Amino acid sequence: MSDVYVVGADLIRFGRYPDRTPAQLGAEAALLALDDAGLTVRDLDIVYASSTFNAASMIGQQILKQIGQTGIPCVNVSNACASGATAFREAFVAIKSGLYDVALAVGAEKNPKGLLGGPIGDGPSPEGLFGSGTTPAMFAEAGMIHAGKYGTTMEQFAQVAVKNHHHSTMNSKAMYQRETPLEEVLASEMIATPLTKLMCSANVDGAAAAILVSEKKARELGLSRAVRVRGSALASDPYEPRNPVLLDADSVTRLAVSKAYEMAGVGPNDLDLVELHDCFATAEILHYENLGLCGDGEAGALIDSGATALGGRIPVNVSGGLLSKGHPIGATGIANIVEIVMHLRGEAGARQVQGARLGLAHVLGFSSVAGVAGVHILEKA
Repeated sequence: MSDVYVVGADLIRFGRYPDRTPAQLGAEAALLALDDAGLTVRDLDIVYASSTFNAASMIGQQILKQIGQTGIPCVNVSNACASGATAFREAFVAIKSGLYDVALAVGAEKNPKGLLGGPIGDGPSPEGLFGSGTTPAMFAEAGMIHAGKYGTTMEQFAQVAVKNHHHSTMNSKAMYQRETPLEEVLASEMIATPLTKLMCSANVDGAAAAILVSEKKARELGLSRAVRVRGSALASDPYEPRNPVLLDADSVTRLAVSKAYEMAGVGPNDLDLVELHDCFATAEILHYENLGLCGDGEAGALIDSGATALGGRIPVNVSGGLLSKGHPIGATGIANIVEIVMHLRGEAGARQVQGARLGLAHVLGFSSVAGVAGVHILEKA
């Protein structure tokens, strides 16, 4: 089977676009990615398009109406916050199978304002012991369980927000580009203990896209800026006995990343950077351990050490992450991959991770009743 390469990747600036449709946002991202690859819509063999809040609108076909309708297959994907990673993985599988040489994966979203992921309509969840159906409450609960087990402090959770907001000051496509000192993070509005407002992801609109090609096509185009997909994994919830943190963000992520490491033939110590699903500051702490960046119970010490900041041993979310770059649900998974691609090419500007050759992109999707995790490992060609 052919190796799969990313030869084009880009995103629009995340923010609010009241006068534009999701398809218009997706079309802009798709054209940016095609330009980046030196290709046109006539070169595409298949399209995978992701969205959550516009899932029923045939977003992919709407995007093709904006950039050119050539009659190629178009598949629409919705998988909560893992929608973009799912579209990218389906494009990877399509190329890997040998059926196609050039695929577009594009994610576009216009998020509703206010709280995303509201309470379950017909009463409390039958799973878990303490939680509610709202995502801030679920991830606050998971953080408090971690704190109770390992002594993780509110300041350590808050340091995640300080770090990621600092990183986003170097990203012109991030929603927010300003420093948020620890005192400001701790003093911002309390949403669900220990999560203050600045420890919750930015609710924004956005779009991102990537062009995936076969090895044959990559060699035709030239490998100088190509990035190889070494590992691709998607996992759904494994069965677990009842425990206090169901829905469990940990088990589904650990299942996905173990499969991705196995496919890539690498481990966490081989990585140069990570973009992970920091939907809330507590989540980033949990995922340090879930992705194997440190041992269980060591995540608080890891953020304290500065290892996950730009210039540290394993920089995490140098884009600014979901906390500051923003979290347009259906586009986030591809945007995380775009960030890794930029660093592997050496094109990330002021936030460049020097010498980066191997990076990991992770997302986690939750509905009120189920979870999914996607992990991709990318390598400089």
